[in-house]
Amino acid sequence: MKRKIVDFLMITLGTLLVTGGVYFFKFPNNFSTGGVSGISIILGRLFSSVSPGTYILVINISLLIIGFLFVGKEFGAKTVYCSLLMSLGTRLLEIICPMDTPFTNQPLLELIFAIFLPGIGSAILFNCGASTGGTDIVAMIIKKIFKTNISKALFIADFIIVMMTFFVFGIETWLFCVLGVAAKMFVMNDVIESLNSSKYLTIITKKGYEVQQYIINEIHKGATVSNSFHGGFSNEEKSVVLTALTRRQALLVKNYAKKIDPQAFIVISTTSDIIGKGFRECV
Repeated sequence: MKRKIVDFLMITLGTLLVTGGVYFFKFPNNFSTGGVSGISIILGRLFSSVSPGTYILVINISLLIIGFLFVGKEFGAKTVYCSLLMSLGTRLLEIICPMDTPFTNQPLLELIFAIFLPGIGSAILFNCGASTGGTDIVAMIIKKIFKTNISKALFIADFIIVMMTFFVFGIETWLFCVLGVAAKMFVMNDVIESLNSSKYLTIITKKGYEVQQYIINEIHKGATVSNSFHGGFSNEEKSVVLTALTRRQALLVKNYAKKIDPQAFIVISTTSDIIGKGFRECV
């Protein structure tokens, strides 16, 4: 239950970051960097009688219905929740906080926030196994029907949307959008890697059993101990303790190991991802 609550709060935070970045920075600057928000920005310019937020709401609900029909059980509840929250949130912001012009007259600064906020939000959602729907649903449908790679389908969809920006908003806005698409990929990859990173410890010590028990009983993580090793310089019998921990847990174990064995040799490595009990249960 605790894990479910944390997941719910994280996907809500991620969705709100995406919504805020899209509404406050993409919409006023016409930064169409792909996805349903990009389509909505273009449609909002071509058919100005309907706001981009309304287009997001209509398109996402339509895609949800189509997704259920074509994809079925693979269509997750998290995606439904995030898609509806973003759609309704964007439309609500249009009502309570109209944005007729950008916050500043610095488009590059606005682009940074237009990429940074949704990029972090999308990375959080991806890490939780969710998404805001939109072109992700289109990609899932394409994968289901044509058996093609989902990342390729997403790239094609976003590429077409960005190219349309050239004809609707002109070359300057289009160049910002191209820059934004490239930056979005780097931001998402970096944030995802940061969210999943942990510490891998190799501890060579004479107190291997004590360190293992501390990790199991106090940190509540697992640890593997290999005994009967001999130090190259001291020729003393030692143990090697292997364990994977979070940053904070790694600091506690490091301090404990050095406290009970000042001669302990500790190697700490940063890992990009760990799959297994106590960490992520699936890829």
